Amino acid sequence: MSIRLGDEAPNFTAETTEGTIDFHEWLGDSWGVLFSHPKDFTPVCTTELGYTAQLKPDFDQRNVKVIGLSVDAVDRHADWAKDIEEVTGHRPNFPMIADSDKKVSELYDMLDQASADTMTVRSVYVVGPDKKVKLQLTYPASTGRNFEEILRVIDSLQLTAKHKVATPVNWQQGDDVIIVPAVSDEEAKEKYPEGFDAKKPYLRYVKQPV
Repeated sequence: MSIRLGDEAPNFTAETTEGTIDFHEWLGDSWGVLFSHPKDFTPVCTTELGYTAQLKPDFDQRNVKVIGLSVDAVDRHADWAKDIEEVTGHRPNFPMIADSDKKVSELYDMLDQASADTMTVRSVYVVGPDKKVKLQLTYPASTGRNFEEILRVIDSLQLTAKHKVATPVNWQQGDDVIIVPAVSDEEAKEKYPEGFDAKKPYLRYVKQPV
């Protein structure tokens, strides 16, 4: 199936390194990051999982739960975790789905159709507390994912969810933001009494709201 932004993230029940979970129930009122790996003991993914574990306090601060997926079994995940800790200094501190029947991979369209053994592609899904898909990315096997960028996008998504603003190119936390076109100048003046900078009628910068 093809998943689009704004669709409800498909629910599933799966075995993980932290027991059986119902995805929507596990998410609760949190944001979520679901990211897949072709299989265990792959080099690029080893570096990614260790770095994601290192970033767990940053995800926690944003009320984001992280969950990984690979087609291998739970015991293989546990063995891989030892390697990940040895190589990166950080052991995965989030659940890893054992998708041996590829049920979740198929549900989220993660299977690599060009691969002879239908390995999962390296996908990332960000899901909001409303269980809607907010971001989806797919990376080639040779390119490590940038989890700092994923955090940056989550900051932008959470800011947009709270305020009627968008974030410009290369935006970082604390930078000026853009008032969305749906907000009239009159509403913007009321909402931002300190003023805003209208570069164009459709491009209005304002300090990042708190």
